Amino acid sequence: MTDLAQGLRLRDDFPGVGDWHYLDSAATAQKPRAVIDAIARAYGADYATVHRGVYERSANMTLAYEAARRKVAQFIGAASDAEIVYVRGATEGINLVAQSWAGTQLKAGDRILLSTLEHHSNIVPWQIVAERVGAQIDVVPLMRDGCIDLDAMAAMITPAHKMVALAHVSNVLGSVLDCRRAADIAHGAGAKILIDGCQAVPRLAVNVAALDCDFYVFSAHKLYGPTGIGVLWARQDLLDVMPPYQGGGSMIDKVTFEKTTYAPAPTRFEAGTPHITGVVGLSAAIDYVQTIGLDAIHAHECALVGQARAALEALNSVRVFGPGDSAGILSFEVEGVHPHDVGTILDEGGVAIRAGHHCAQPLMRHLGVEATARASFGLYSDDSDVDALVQGLARVRKIFG
Repeated sequence: MTDLAQGLRLRDDFPGVGDWHYLDSAATAQKPRAVIDAIARAYGADYATVHRGVYERSANMTLAYEAARRKVAQFIGAASDAEIVYVRGATEGINLVAQSWAGTQLKAGDRILLSTLEHHSNIVPWQIVAERVGAQIDVVPLMRDGCIDLDAMAAMITPAHKMVALAHVSNVLGSVLDCRRAADIAHGAGAKILIDGCQAVPRLAVNVAALDCDFYVFSAHKLYGPTGIGVLWARQDLLDVMPPYQGGGSMIDKVTFEKTTYAPAPTRFEAGTPHITGVVGLSAAIDYVQTIGLDAIHAHECALVGQARAALEALNSVRVFGPGDSAGILSFEVEGVHPHDVGTILDEGGVAIRAGHHCAQPLMRHLGVEATARASFGLYSDDSDVDALVQGLARVRKIFG
């Protein structure tokens, strides 16, 4: 058992875990009691709208809501909380950039650069805008270990490439991108770069200034927070030239039937009543993670992935995907057994994994499979989860011969 698991007994903080061997944290993380309690208070004794009420409780909730924005900015090293846009999740954040930046800045003949391992949420929005404006999409290949080939990226990027969008950590392979080098390559060609940080933020310390990216997105529910809330960070100068993504209340300056003017960023991108309690939950999740420390969380998860990888590689019928230093995620296949059957049998033994294409069908084709099984770890995971996974796979092999 790692020092983190043994010393802090973090599993006890998560009422949804208990004796369950939950190995699907890359899909969504379980929630600590501190986050659940913060959301309950926000829906209970503290509940009120924000930015509108003149009464005390509304003023207090508005203060908490905006304090959370400042906390997010500090958490990812943003220069200002004015660069933090609340969105429903990373998917909406990417769509917002695709529509409001790429959709207004790109023209026919321009190019967008993605990679083979991207989640569908970092592919489809770019396809939609490319089709609309007449741009083309190019794809950076992977190296043998599953990492994005940045040498190939440097060789293939041209001044026609205006947008680059890459995952910080692969949701299938756990491979970690050298974001700063990718940003240097993109900027050297005059392109902007968006980083999908969904799988990075729960386990890696992120500083957007040091990464030198232009846009960064993540979802709260993978960071031990609630669903339905996420963050788009963008450089202030980029936000300032982006038109609204949606229209409605809050995002306006003045409305007349002749003309409407809009609020400055980030308010311009936050139409309607926001997910107030979601923001409160995100704030509590950041507090919880920072109390433990991202370096400690990452080391803990790496130790568990290393144990699991070694155990699975010792099984002749199991093929493991991704680099040896994958971050919190381990994908694999059992020879002759569909991943859905693997997942079903493991579930009978109280082990929850993900089975399928993981919203990464192009990557599946690259790997030569239709689907994989994926075990993904969180700060509450421990040795018992690895043991249960290995024992469950032994049962799979026994059933299927």
